[in-house]
Amino acid sequence: MWKVQKMADGELIVLRVSGRIEAEHLADLCQVFTAEAGNQNFILDMKEVRLVDQNSIAFLSHWEASGAELRNCPAYIREWIERERETKEATHLAEEAAGL
Repeated sequence: MWKVQKMADGELIVLRVSGRIEAEHLADLCQVFTAEAGNQNFILDMKEVRLVDQNSIAFLSHWEASGAELRNCPAYIREWIERERETKEATHLAEEAAGL
């Protein structure tokens, strides 16, 4: 299970997530992020995140690419996100080369 706490860091919104982030939680997390941050960029403090799954990695990568800052991201999650991006980029380049 997960929990989100809203805090302020100057003019930015900080959403501190704790617990486990798994595929079954992503729709609810998306609603919380959108409700708390609206359309502005925010900081996602992940210091207390204990476990993620493959779908969560894609979810976090999407939010980061959309402007969210992943603060205190555990090293294994950061590495997994980078590998996910590299794989997507390689797939995209291969598709372009094949004319797809």
